[in-house]
Amino acid sequence: MTGCVVPPEPIPDADSAPFWDALREGILLYQRCANCGHAQLYFRAMCKTCWSRAIESVPASGLGTVYSFTIVHQAGHAGLAGDVPYTLGLVDLDEGPRLLARLAPEAGAIGAQVRAATFAAGAFDLLRFDLVEPAR
Repeated sequence: MTGCVVPPEPIPDADSAPFWDALREGILLYQRCANCGHAQLYFRAMCKTCWSRAIESVPASGLGTVYSFTIVHQAGHAGLAGDVPYTLGLVDLDEGPRLLARLAPEAGAIGAQVRAATFAAGAFDLLRFDLVEPAR
């Protein structure tokens, strides 16, 4: 692939590696503090509420609600130029944490019910949320 510009990839560290390893297996993890019960994403060495280091990795249901979104029309990195336009959203997971991730275009609506999925991006699987089809 000479001359191709590669999109930026995550740089896992000791704290975030479990998140990226699980996502590669199709599992969305979040952290929960064993001291105060706070649920958080993104992965950190300690609870952002009480600073306890007694945190555990917990599988999420993958279900959530779109809190806000935007459609990106100008790539901030040359490696993403082929993806524009794409939708980014803040998603409130049913378990509590709010995170930023790509949204399927049809999921770009405040209040939309979404489900976590992954897509390949270089050597990593990245998070995307797809619209949950309403029951008929």
